[in-house]
Amino acid sequence: MSHDPPPSPRSVPQHAFARNLRIGGVAGGILGATLGGVASNLMRGRRADLAQAALTPANALRLAGGLGHLRGAAMKLGQMLSMENGFALPSEITAILGQLQANAPAMPPKQLKAVLIAEWGADWHKQFARFDVHPLAAASIGQVHRARLRDGTDLAIKVQFPGVAESIDSDIATLGRLMRMPGVLPKGMQIAPLLTEASAQLHQEADYLREASALVAYGAAMQSDPAFIVPQYHKDFSTPRILAMDYVESAPIEALADAAQGIRNIKVAQLITLVLREIFELGYMQTDPNFANYRLAPDGRLVLLDFGATRDIAPDVAAQYRGLLRAFLAKDRVAIWEQMLALGYFAPNQPEARQALIVDLAVQASAPLRQASPYDFGRATLIEDLAVAGAELGAAKDFWHVPPADLLFMHRKIGGMFLLAQRLRATVDLRAVLAPWA
Repeated sequence: MSHDPPPSPRSVPQHAFARNLRIGGVAGGILGATLGGVASNLMRGRRADLAQAALTPANALRLAGGLGHLRGAAMKLGQMLSMENGFALPSEITAILGQLQANAPAMPPKQLKAVLIAEWGADWHKQFARFDVHPLAAASIGQVHRARLRDGTDLAIKVQFPGVAESIDSDIATLGRLMRMPGVLPKGMQIAPLLTEASAQLHQEADYLREASALVAYGAAMQSDPAFIVPQYHKDFSTPRILAMDYVESAPIEALADAAQGIRNIKVAQLITLVLREIFELGYMQTDPNFANYRLAPDGRLVLLDFGATRDIAPDVAAQYRGLLRAFLAKDRVAIWEQMLALGYFAPNQPEARQALIVDLAVQASAPLRQASPYDFGRATLIEDLAVAGAELGAAKDFWHVPPADLLFMHRKIGGMFLLAQRLRATVDLRAVLAPWA
């Protein structure tokens, strides 16, 4: 629910033919640029490498532009491809695809009005003293508007893009054909699990009644926690395509960057504790790390927004993560390997040397958890160090393994928290924060 203005409005293609035509145009552009790159290399006397010609930032921009225009399943797949941290795709490309998380164009007012009439009826406006046509934010599934009821209640109204829910399966199938074009993805990369998970995730996120249940659950869980605010759900104005909640006056979370060091440290520690509560206590996690989902209220509390990407965490999985946390704190390589294998970080048939390399990276990544003194996120070079250490892992494309989707989404959230802590230059005693959960 960021207050930054989204890109210029664009109509969302609602019918399968229009959406497939758009994807076909993206595919044609990628194929043409790829073949042009191959021909250019041949003319220079270089080897014709189709994969290298396809995996270019220019093609990534074409893909991101096309997926962003379609929103929905198309954007979600691009976001998921950006989550794999450069182990299969070049970091420049994952960075471009990662922009899909926040840069969705809004739908134009005429299309918005048609959705509101379909969901609320022709006289919907009579219930409001004010309804801002220009959205506060737009994402892959819908956009958010501020409104005021006639009794003075301020609401945030999340409106789903038309046709997104109905087009999920056909979009995923069409995108699957695009992603399987020669050279678009690394050889041997199994795209099917990502396609299946993208479809399942989109069907869940497109169900605003399901998101409403998550909103209510988080509200109940955070009610006794003085650190957080969760907007109240308004059932009377919600439908499967519209989600209504309190509008909470707040500033972007980045506003904390100007706060005193002690305040920044406390707020980041609270957010890290929330992640631990999600895994080990609540049994569900909001897995979208977009900074716009965390805002700062005037009284200093943290406002939690957007629960469409909430995923359940099974008790046995939580127990495995607790075992992994304990192994990290003890720096027990054997226990780390056992827990990572059980969780699916690598496959049993992967070469032992590759498994050992993944464990090495995990030991390095978990070093801040074992640090006796508070960890200074502002001076951290961990992400850059891991990128260098993982170069060998990224180079071995023959055994690229797709981890379980739950693991990918959980790491997306944890990685997002690290980046936010880095942005806020917080210093946190991670051992003390983790101690109650280990």
